[in-house]
Amino acid sequence: MILSPFEWTIAKRYMMPGRGEAFIALVAGISLVAVMLGVAALVIVMSVMNGFRAELLDKIVGLNGHAIIQAYGGRLDNWQEILKKVERTEGVTHASPLIEQPLLASFNGRVEAILVRGNTAGDIKDLEAKRVDGVIGALRPGANNVALGARLAENLGARVGDTITIINPQGRSTPFGTVPREIAYTVSALFEIGIYDYDQAYVVMPIQDAQTLLLSGDAIGMIEVTTKNADTVMDTLGPLKQELAGQAVVTDWRTMNASLFEALAVERVAMFVVLSIIVLVAVFNILSSLIMLVRAKTRDIAILRTMGATRKSLLKVFVTIGFVIGALGTLSGLLLGFIFLFFRQPIVNAIQFVTGQNLWDPSIRFLTELPSRSDPVEIATISVMALLFSFLATLYPAMKAASTDPVQVLRYE
Repeated sequence: MILSPFEWTIAKRYMMPGRGEAFIALVAGISLVAVMLGVAALVIVMSVMNGFRAELLDKIVGLNGHAIIQAYGGRLDNWQEILKKVERTEGVTHASPLIEQPLLASFNGRVEAILVRGNTAGDIKDLEAKRVDGVIGALRPGANNVALGARLAENLGARVGDTITIINPQGRSTPFGTVPREIAYTVSALFEIGIYDYDQAYVVMPIQDAQTLLLSGDAIGMIEVTTKNADTVMDTLGPLKQELAGQAVVTDWRTMNASLFEALAVERVAMFVVLSIIVLVAVFNILSSLIMLVRAKTRDIAILRTMGATRKSLLKVFVTIGFVIGALGTLSGLLLGFIFLFFRQPIVNAIQFVTGQNLWDPSIRFLTELPSRSDPVEIATISVMALLFSFLATLYPAMKAASTDPVQVLRYE
């Protein structure tokens, strides 16, 4: 819709408040602010929801791979042969043996439930990026060194250099019953995955030390697999799953975390719908302000019609006024949303400081910091939706202005 200089001049004049029009200008300003806040809320919430899902996926997949292959009973004896089959599978980028076993750890009288994780040297080296203290390289087979999650270390009161005791209830059988197996390990490093449940439970050690602790010989618990694309992992591993039927179970990241990611998907859709309604309500303010403007300018419109202004020109003038309000609100909302996202953590910390409330408890929300990841397609969708709602809101008052009969108006002036 291209405006002529005459139409654009009239539109600009009507967008500027005149005498006796302060209330109309106030309503128009409220309309702009309402659209701004609605768009900003949509951008912030959807970006945080996307960031939450992406961060969870990155951290979960980064630690556990895209899928695991686990034998029935949790003990994989012929794992070398299966590992070779996995590595030969097209689309698989990495596969490694893994041991995970829930046990107990004690230090200075404190006892915590832990998840012992036996990793290969390569996987332990990858943990270096998550290290917060100590030396990851000290985790060598036979050295009896371990790395603890940062939250677990806090709960135990242990630091780098301290010696903790790991207790395996399934110890040796004696005439007096089963004697738990207790082995002392030196804490050589602390790490932080960023997911609270992991950081408060994981104890990482070389896979050989885990086999010794669990008295499992050369057996392992599972094989973790990483593929080229996390979303098509089951398509990649489909043939392997059929081949291993009856021997082992192939479980992908979606199945392992199904309830969590399904809940996130439902919440994401619900939040988008609710916040879209807020934008829709804000757009109704544009409708009301234009209706008031048309009523206030009825005499002006009649004079313009007698001077030769067409119905189409008046329609374009009032559509432009409402659309400009919606566009300015949308642009301001995008700017406000991105500013909030950029300073999101300091803002959360400031609100926590002022209110004295813990708004982001990692033990409840899994992640240690408020995440954010903006999707350009979603941002474009939000912008188009706000502009479309604004355009639709202008049609009725614009058509009402265009249908003004100058004879009837001026007769009674």
